[in-house]
Amino acid sequence: MISVKKKNFLNYCGLLEIVALLSYTVAVVFSPLDYPGYNWMAQAVSDLSAANAPSLRLWNQLSSLYNISILICAMVCAGIQGKGSRLLRSGIYLFTAMEWISAAGFSMFPLSDSGYAGTFQDKMHILSTILVVLLSIVSLVILIIAGVKR
Repeated sequence: MISVKKKNFLNYCGLLEIVALLSYTVAVVFSPLDYPGYNWMAQAVSDLSAANAPSLRLWNQLSSLYNISILICAMVCAGIQGKGSRLLRSGIYLFTAMEWISAAGFSMFPLSDSGYAGTFQDKMHILSTILVVLLSIVSLVILIIAGVKR
């Protein structure tokens, strides 16, 4: 007989992360259609959501479900208290910090102009990008190591 493990609330939250990923992916794929001359090989994705980008409205609509990631990560952080290894929890906490920086940093500091105009806003956008990339890599490496050790 096959045993079926009962799924808990956090398992279902993981499905919402897929919705968030799909929302972001759809924005990346379809927003360029509303940005004449956008070249994905030469321009950053951030150009699609720049303050003056012609695709900004469409980007905001299509990526709107992406920010549920923050809520989901916060719920996972609450749900893992005292569970799993310290390494696993550290990876999850770092990933959650990355999600918060991503949401707050890119919302507060979109590129001021497509490309890089060098304004304070643009510098903060670049800083947010650096932090998001570093935290993404570090958190995922830690999560992989925690999984291998398990």
